[in-house]
Amino acid sequence: MDERILSTILSSLVPLFGIFNERSKRALAGTFALALGRGGIAAVHRATGLSRPAIRRGIKELGELENIQATMRIRKPGGGRKKITDTNPLLVPALEQIISPATRGCPMNPLLWTTKSLRKIVAELQERGHSIGVTALRKLLKQQGYSLQSNRKTRDGKDHPDRDAQFCYINDRTKEFLAEGAPVISVDTKKKENIGNFSNKGQEYQPKKHPVETNIHDFPDEELGKAIPYGIFDIENNEGFVNIGITSDTSEFAVNSIETWWNDVGKKRFPIAKKLLITADCGGSNGYRTRLWKKKLREFCDKYKLDITVCHYPPGTSKWNKIEHKLFSFISMNWRGRPLVDMVTIVNLISNTKTSKGLQVRCVVDKRHYATKIKVSDEDFNALNITPHDFHGEWNYTIKHLKQKE
Repeated sequence: MDERILSTILSSLVPLFGIFNERSKRALAGTFALALGRGGIAAVHRATGLSRPAIRRGIKELGELENIQATMRIRKPGGGRKKITDTNPLLVPALEQIISPATRGCPMNPLLWTTKSLRKIVAELQERGHSIGVTALRKLLKQQGYSLQSNRKTRDGKDHPDRDAQFCYINDRTKEFLAEGAPVISVDTKKKENIGNFSNKGQEYQPKKHPVETNIHDFPDEELGKAIPYGIFDIENNEGFVNIGITSDTSEFAVNSIETWWNDVGKKRFPIAKKLLITADCGGSNGYRTRLWKKKLREFCDKYKLDITVCHYPPGTSKWNKIEHKLFSFISMNWRGRPLVDMVTIVNLISNTKTSKGLQVRCVVDKRHYATKIKVSDEDFNALNITPHDFHGEWNYTIKHLKQKE
C-alpha cells in the first residue's frame, strides 16, 4: 500500500489515541510500521508523533502477541458470572416438569390448572428451591425452545374411514352439476351474534388512545336479541347470500333461507335449471339426521319443481365446507373490531363484504318466527319419497319433485 495512504489513515486515527492505553498505541503503530516496510518507523513517527523507540517496542511486542493478549485480558479465562444452568444443573429438569403436559409432569401440579405466567413459574421454581428471576426465566425458556402459543384448530376429530372418499364424491357431483349448467350451493349457519354495543374480536385503525368503547359485559340485550346469519354460497358465480334470522336456527329457517335465495337470486341466475345441488354440514339445522330438514326440502322441491340433491360433509369436517372459507371468513374479517350495534349495521357490513376475487354478497333480514321442537312422524317421513345414493345414502340423497296431475 502507498505510504501516503497509510500515513493518511494513521493520521486520522491519532485523535482516537486518547482512548487507547500505551500498549495499544504501540501495537497500532508497530502494525502500520511493518505494513510500510523500509522507512515505516520514520513514517509512523511523522504521522503520530510517537517516538521511534516506542514504535520499535510495539513491533517487538507484536511478536509476543499471545503474551500480550493474556496480559490485556480484562478477566481471567472462565471469569465472569456463570450461566444459571451451570450453577444449577437441576433447574432445567424442574422447569420441564412444571410446564410440560400432565402426561409428563405431576398430575397434582397446581400450575396444570392455572395460567402459566412467568411470575407463577418463578414462584413455583422458588418454592422448589431454585433461585431465578423473571428476566432469567424468559431467556431460559427461549433457549429451551419454548414460546407463547395460541390454540390452533387442526384436528377434525375421529376420522370416518370414508372421509376422503366422500370429499371426492362431493367434488364429482359438483363438477357434474356445473357441467350441465345447474346451480351448486354451499349452505350453513354462521355463529350467532349478539346485537348491541358489544366488543367484537379483531382490530381496526382508530385515532391513537381512542378505541371504540363497548359494554364491559356480553349478556344479550333482551330487546335487540341475536342475529342468526344463514348463508348460501353460489360456488360457480362466487356470490354469497345471507338471510338473518332473529328467532331460532331451525330446519324450517334453513330451507326458507334457501327459498329466499332462490326467489331473489337463484331463478334469475339459472332460469332453466331443473335441479339443484346442496352441499352442507352433517349436523345442525341442515343435518343429515334431521327429519324436518328433509321434509321442508320436499315442500321446496315440489313448490318450484326442482330436483334437489344433497351431499353432506362427513362428521368433524365442517371447516371444509366451501361457505366457511369462501364467504363466512371474509364476513368476519370485514366486521372485525366493529360492534354490531343494530341490525342495520350487520346488514351493511355483510352486504359490503368483497374480495379481490370478485365476491359479492346480498343480505336480507328474516323477521318470521320459527317454532322449535317440531316433530316429523315416521309416517310423514316415510312418505317423503327420498332416494338415497348407492354411496353412503345417509349422506347423499336426491328428492325429485312430484309431478302434478293435470
